[in-house]
Amino acid sequence: MFFVLSKIVGFFIQPLNFAIGASGLGLLAALGNWWRSGVTLWVVSIAVLILAGWSNLGALILHPLEDRFRKPDPAPETVAGIVVLGGGFEGAINLARGGYELNSSGDRFVEAAVLARRYPDARIVISGGSGSLITEGEADATTAERFLSALGVTRERLVLEGKSRNTDENARFTKALVEPKPGETWLLVTSAFHMPRSVGLFRANDFPVVPWPVDYRTTGEEGIGFFADNIADSLQNTTLGIREWIGLISYRLSGKTRSLLPSPE
Repeated sequence: MFFVLSKIVGFFIQPLNFAIGASGLGLLAALGNWWRSGVTLWVVSIAVLILAGWSNLGALILHPLEDRFRKPDPAPETVAGIVVLGGGFEGAINLARGGYELNSSGDRFVEAAVLARRYPDARIVISGGSGSLITEGEADATTAERFLSALGVTRERLVLEGKSRNTDENARFTKALVEPKPGETWLLVTSAFHMPRSVGLFRANDFPVVPWPVDYRTTGEEGIGFFADNIADSLQNTTLGIREWIGLISYRLSGKTRSLLPSPE
């Protein structure tokens, strides 16, 4: 139920979907001679599109998420395992065509290949099934096996967890699969904006991890302004930021995490 609800809410909070929905309601209101309500809804939809697509709103709400955790310096000398969260592959395309088509979060798996060379004795855990509610797609763990094998990572090092549909399941299923031992060092690789929620869930499941953020969407230097980026990237950043903050709040309210915005230890 939590998974289905999160997908439904995630659809409607996207600025573009919200604006289209508000415009549609405004049209219905106008047809029903409720002109004032209709105009109000049209103004709201236009304002949402301007803020989400033409301003730095998305970058500004991503900044505190992306800046929360940084790669350790110095990096650990020895690592028992590297957990890579799914979300970096085009599941529907890969299911239909094979191969390993990456999406905008594909840095997660590129970094996994780099870390595999840096830590040749570490296990590489790929945690990610198909997170789609409607369309059918190949699990990221399945695609990652082909991708990393093509880059020279031996199959014996890979641990594939292909059932999880969200970050909560990533943490629970991965811990049950790898059974981390006290004193071991495990890296967690995911997008920088997604790291606070991920760390919070792994901590809540008593799985200590060392954050290794990748896939930054901002420079960290954006200020209040307009027309600083193309509209597609701005819309995506706003959508990601809103979704992550709502995710942090909902996981905290449901008791799945111990703090709203986990901090570095």
